[in-house]
This record gives sequence, C-alpha cells and structure tokens, in this order.
Amino acid sequence: MEKYELLPKQLLHEGTANETDFFAPESLELSKVLAVHSADYWEKLSNLKLSEREQRISGFVHSKALIERELCIMEGTRRLAEEALTKKIGFNIAGGTHHAYADRGEGFCLLNDQVIAANDLLSNHGIRNILIIDLDVHQGNGTASMLQDDERVFTFSMHGRNNYPLQKEKSNLDIELEDGIQDKVYHQLLHVSLDKILSEFKPDFIFYQCGVDILATDKLGKLGISMKGCQERDRIVFDAVRQLNIPVVCTMGGGYSPQIKDIVEAHAQTFRTGLNILF
Repeated sequence: MEKYELLPKQLLHEGTANETDFFAPESLELSKVLAVHSADYWEKLSNLKLSEREQRISGFVHSKALIERELCIMEGTRRLAEEALTKKIGFNIAGGTHHAYADRGEGFCLLNDQVIAANDLLSNHGIRNILIIDLDVHQGNGTASMLQDDERVFTFSMHGRNNYPLQKEKSNLDIELEDGIQDKVYHQLLHVSLDKILSEFKPDFIFYQCGVDILATDKLGKLGISMKGCQERDRIVFDAVRQLNIPVVCTMGGGYSPQIKDIVEAHAQTFRTGLNILF
C-alpha cells in the first residue's frame, strides 16, 4: 500500500523522526513462527502449496516474495518489542496482522505478528503479563483465537459490530460498536473499558493495534470518528501506558480512506501523540 512509503517520508519531513529512528528488519527465525503457528500450515504456506480458495481467503495470491515480506513484518514487530523493553515505545508501520490464525491466513494476514512477538517476550524476556489493545475497526479474530487459553495475555478488541469478520471470535473483552458511532460515545466506551481491564489485569507490556479505519472518511469502516477523535483515542491509550510506566509497541493496522493524505495524517498523529506523551 502507498501509505507504507509515504508515512516515513511524512514523519521525516515534519521532524517527528529522523533517519536513525528507522530500521529495516531481517527475516524472522523459523523457530519463532513454529512456536505459534502450525507446522502443517507453515509447510504449505512457505512452499506455495495452499489452494486457490485458501489463498483467496487470505486476500493474496501467494508468492515467495510475499512470504518473505510477511516474515520481515513479523520480525519487525518482534524486534520492536525487544527494543521497547529499554526504549519504551516502538512503531511498526507495516504491522498488525491480527486476522491470521494458527493454521490459516485471513483478511490480508498470513502470520500473526502480535502473537509471535508476545510469545517471544513471555518465553525469552521475563515478561509475565501482556495486554493487547486492538482498536482497529475489524475484530482481531485471529489474535483472540490463538490466545484464548493463555491467561498471561489479555485481549481487548473494540470493533464494528457489522464489519468484517462476519464470524467473531471471543476476546477477553469485546466491545462491539454500532455503525456511525461518534467521538464522544467512542471515547467514553474506551475509557470505561480500559478502567475495567486495568482494575483486574496488571500488564507489564502492551501491544496497541491502532488502525485508522475507524475514521468517518474510511470507505470500509462504517464508523463516524473524526480525525481529532482518532487522535484523542490514541491519547487515551498512551496516557494509560504512561501511568502504568510499561513499554508499548504500536502496529498500524488498517486505513482505507479514499484520500491517502487522510490515512497518512491519521497514522502520523499516532506517532506524534505517543512520542509527546511518553517522552
């Protein structure tokens, strides 16, 4: 997508970031893929043996280049999580593959970057409890399914009731939003939900899926959130992170407004808001 090229340029142009803030990830180690995804699925995916129907459901025609790109996205989120332990915050411009299941791909997601990175933190970096805040307009169905039996990870998804996926999974907390919801009600629901979660669950790391397909301008979103409202959403989350004094990794997720400038600006303000609050 065009936003992946334009967003870094915008952040550099406005001075939010400089060249040394960016890195190009290598390919993820196979062992980290197999720690959360089934060996049978990986064998078929990596050897381009999935059926045309399976590829259609994933949203892609599969190729070696596509699989390698996915592995780089996975490593980007994993490495950012590792670095956030000392740097407080990390952003993966291409991350947020929350529709991928352990044994299949869906919705333009082949492997699940947040689950891979969360598993690595829990297994290798002394992290005990992780909160996943998914505020993309689409439910993080793959993430919810893959982590449903792991009490160390709390999955929270606030998404469109009438949007993809048709068949929702069960997160630890799901808030379903009606079409056309406006800023004030959205923010109230987010505040109440986060307060409830944090009164019962004590994370020492957060993954934040901050898709901008909640915007009223989004052609797939169906919600009524303004640009300013999207920024306020980010502020609410980053304020909670600051009060907890724990690391956060942000994955950009979706954004499908007809005007590319709206997508880039919405994503850029997530970077600005997070850096302003946490530094």
